[in-house]
Amino acid sequence: MTGSCRRPEWPRGSIWPSTSWRPSSGRRWPTRPPTTSSTVGTATRPSSCADGGQAGGRPLTVLRGDGQTGHTVSMAKARTVVLEVAGREVVITNPDKIFFSTGQTKLDLVRYYAAVAEGALRGVAGRPIVLKRYVDGAEREPFFQKRAPEEHPEWVETVELRFPSGRTAREIVVRDAAQLLWIVNLGCIDLNPHPVRADDLEHPDELRVDLDPGPGVSWDDVRRVARLVRDVLDEHDLRGWPKTSGSRGMHINVRIERRWSFDQVRRAALALAREVERRAPERATSQWWKEERHGVFLDYNQNAKDRTVASAWSVRPTPDARVSMPLEWDEVVGCDPAAFTLATAPARFAERGDASAGIDAAAGSLDRLLELSAAQEAAGLRDAPWPPHYKKHGDEPTRVAPSRRKAAGANERGRGRRQTTQPLITVAKAEHKADALAGLERWKVRHPAAAARLQEDDILVDSMRGRSTTWTRIRINLRHVSEGERPAEEPPTPDYDPWRGSKLGPRGSRAPKTRSSS
Repeated sequence: MTGSCRRPEWPRGSIWPSTSWRPSSGRRWPTRPPTTSSTVGTATRPSSCADGGQAGGRPLTVLRGDGQTGHTVSMAKARTVVLEVAGREVVITNPDKIFFSTGQTKLDLVRYYAAVAEGALRGVAGRPIVLKRYVDGAEREPFFQKRAPEEHPEWVETVELRFPSGRTAREIVVRDAAQLLWIVNLGCIDLNPHPVRADDLEHPDELRVDLDPGPGVSWDDVRRVARLVRDVLDEHDLRGWPKTSGSRGMHINVRIERRWSFDQVRRAALALAREVERRAPERATSQWWKEERHGVFLDYNQNAKDRTVASAWSVRPTPDARVSMPLEWDEVVGCDPAAFTLATAPARFAERGDASAGIDAAAGSLDRLLELSAAQEAAGLRDAPWPPHYKKHGDEPTRVAPSRRKAAGANERGRGRRQTTQPLITVAKAEHKADALAGLERWKVRHPAAAARLQEDDILVDSMRGRSTTWTRIRINLRHVSEGERPAEEPPTPDYDPWRGSKLGPRGSRAPKTRSSS
């Protein structure tokens, strides 16, 4: 990523309310002077955020709602609310929209981020951020927006990034609480920053360890693997800062000096993953392909360029509005991720502060992990597969899932039929995960004998990238069903094609032609 940074000035006296959701073209910004106010919570006062972003306590003030003047406004019924945050005015549209099945609204989400802004900014301030927008709430599919809305307040900073595909985009850079709440109003439930600062887009300052448990893996196993990661980091002169992922897994962030490229940071993360797998092969895996995994997957590819991970204090799009909570290491043993939610986390922050408050002062060196990587390579371990939209690397193995590898004797140019090494079938492809899961249940009803033999990790639920949103594919591994009893593969139901009607297919290729039904 390369780019130049725009750091605008706040025009005094301007107001920037928005009128409606406009996913592709940003927003319109009418103006009208505020006249009423009432204190509804706490927000933060920005300070110099160049090295991580700090904010202190300051009242969060409602200047007006619905553009009314001289009247008391019902917050629950207002279509818009204008807040004073960090000396700026931030408009919240549709504050009463329900975002979570537990009943919390968009305004509740805004209040949450205002209350924990100091901690949330520590993870995002000064970094370009991908907007993952849940405009219809946590239980509907989001869309990803890398580019800043065309129309945005002058005080919202952007920076231009160049991606592995060669494309560029100007992304938002958050530095204070006002900018933070502005992106929350866009429907950003969780925060997804890049591991770089806006002033140096080519040298990450964070190595991210993403512990992703497979189906049926217990929380206790996740905690055991996390503690093993801590031990390996300690032995290589690095400090890990754990947090719950907000789902079933755990993240461990490692602050590093800004001396290494993305490829080097990924190489160090791969070495770490392989060492953890070597020490606990029954619980941990570094295998990229889902069909080869077991236990807890250490996703080293989260350190590849252009990848983002939900940051600390992020609310996650779960029905209970769970939070990605920073922890002390002695809390990892007994913590329950379900205890940390939008409703409970502000009290913890007020009482205990941020467990990762010291992370910026703990930047370490990757030298010893890279030495470990060199030793692994000398012992015969090659590079591991990259995500599909990255260019092929010289020592990377064939980027084909084991179930689709070539027949013996196929030449290097890829001729020859793919030979299935695992009995995988695709049963559903859907725009929404719930629809794909419903398709899976219909398959089970049609094939009860085969369904009864499936184990939890035989069902592979894949989140796939579409044009601007993700979609869901569900595959079944029939390895535990005897060959004579395996159902034949059928057309997936539903059979969603994200590229239907588009001239471009995945990663900019021409979309495949579809046959006419006439």
